[in-house]
Amino acid sequence: MNKTFIRDVSTDDLEKLLRIEQACFETDRLSRRSFQRWITGTNSILRVIEHDGLLVGYALVLLHRGTRLARLYSIAISHPARGQGLGKKLLQDVEEAAAKQDRFFMRLEVSDNNQAARQLYQSTGYAPFEEIHDYYEDHSDAVRMQKRIRHPDLEHIPNRVSWYQQTTDFTCGPAALMMAMASIRPDIGFTQELELDLWREATTIYMTSGHGGCHPLGLALAAHRRHYHPRVLLSHKCPLFLDGVRSEHKKDIMQTVHHHFLQQAKDKDIPIHYQRITNATLEQHLQAGAAICILISSYRLNGDKAPHWVVITASDSLCFYLHDPDVEKLTRSPLDCQYIPVAKNEFAKMINYGSKRFHSAVILEPQK
Repeated sequence: MNKTFIRDVSTDDLEKLLRIEQACFETDRLSRRSFQRWITGTNSILRVIEHDGLLVGYALVLLHRGTRLARLYSIAISHPARGQGLGKKLLQDVEEAAAKQDRFFMRLEVSDNNQAARQLYQSTGYAPFEEIHDYYEDHSDAVRMQKRIRHPDLEHIPNRVSWYQQTTDFTCGPAALMMAMASIRPDIGFTQELELDLWREATTIYMTSGHGGCHPLGLALAAHRRHYHPRVLLSHKCPLFLDGVRSEHKKDIMQTVHHHFLQQAKDKDIPIHYQRITNATLEQHLQAGAAICILISSYRLNGDKAPHWVVITASDSLCFYLHDPDVEKLTRSPLDCQYIPVAKNEFAKMINYGSKRFHSAVILEPQK
């Protein structure tokens, strides 16, 4: 009976690892010095797999400091041992080990030409989100993939926020606002009718393509009509979302909408703050019990460069946690759209949109 055993690496494994590396890879090989470093490393996981008493593979995972990310740096199974599911077992083992060290996502790069490896990763839940040209020593391209390997402990999140999935491609703003409103008044009903009403009230009419997106001032006005207490953070005073619009007619319409929203907000005494949004600012509002809808460039989540509204649901020392209303773009599972952990240094980049690095948030203050 074949026996398989996965364990931590030891210094006695070095020569066997080098032979596997030499046999499995023609380029981008780990050197003796690299293996020696990782065998004794403290910010990594290096596990080996034995089959019928022979060491037949390894997996190396790097643990990024100050983040909740793990990176599968290298994995190899010797040729005679392939086709028995050992790679999948080893991959599952290091995912579990990384999750135990408070990593929420595993990322990896795989050659665009390595169809067998890509099929393995996709079959175990990894999704591609970026292509990298000329990545390897042989100048071949790579595909970057990601899988969520752990969910946050919801018992440690003080204010639970209900999640709502947008029902159209263009209503992320209303869906995010509905979640924010429900975090303050849990009895509001999540309906498509409310979602579409909010969109009609808040839309910019045009976007770069397709239906119009939602303006932060439009969302604030929609919330104000429902007796919430919004305030708006804007990094720029200029009209929004004009960068990708070529039609001068569309630009004129969008500027008209912007100025109309601005005047309405002033008439309703909705506070508008022109400032850079910092992590400290967001933390301050969260601690005060506010709900935060924030505009992000979703490229860092799913490769889509469109502006996208999400809700900040919680934070800890390393991460902000997000509710994303768009299942289709982010993942196949609604669960993966809830309490998404984003490292704070990464989030500071995510909130910048367009060439002007515009960012904005709509803050719903607690009931007065």
